[in-house]
Amino acid sequence: MPSILLPSPAPLTLTVDASGLVAEIEAYLAALPRPAAQPVPYVCPPHISPLGSVRQAWFAGHPVPHRTLLDRIAHRPARPVRVSAAEHLELTSRYLTGAGWLQGAMWDAAGRVCLLGAQAAVLAHGYGVPATVRTARVQVMEVLHATGRPVHSPDEYNDRPTTRQADVHRLLEQAALRARRLGL
Repeated sequence: MPSILLPSPAPLTLTVDASGLVAEIEAYLAALPRPAAQPVPYVCPPHISPLGSVRQAWFAGHPVPHRTLLDRIAHRPARPVRVSAAEHLELTSRYLTGAGWLQGAMWDAAGRVCLLGAQAAVLAHGYGVPATVRTARVQVMEVLHATGRPVHSPDEYNDRPTTRQADVHRLLEQAALRARRLGL
């Protein structure tokens, strides 16, 4: 059977619409009311460090709390994301790393926070409930007393002149391990 050669199609060329349709559409779109500004969730842009790790947001790996339609109708905040006491302590440590650590105040103008400020910020961002924070603080106190550092509160330990940021992170890590071991 002989093969039939079809002529190749002419190249497609795009030209400006002479009828003014494009201009009319652009004018229509420009006249539409702008949607109300929605809060944009914080997303830390990925940054590749020379050591090969990627910087992530402090809440990475956890769902972001979002308001449902019913929440918006009732004018209430989003339901908190369920986290265990161990996860709360890990998030607190990650928040401290991202925001910066502080002694002698709950927070400062630069955004740095103390241990209590970090726990309050994690809670305020919608991760856990007040009972979760209380359980986490009990675990921190248990670790402090078990390691021979008797204090009246974790905040007293945070504000000691001899305490360093690494000490607070180590304390949070030990308390998270204890809480995980106890199933909290």
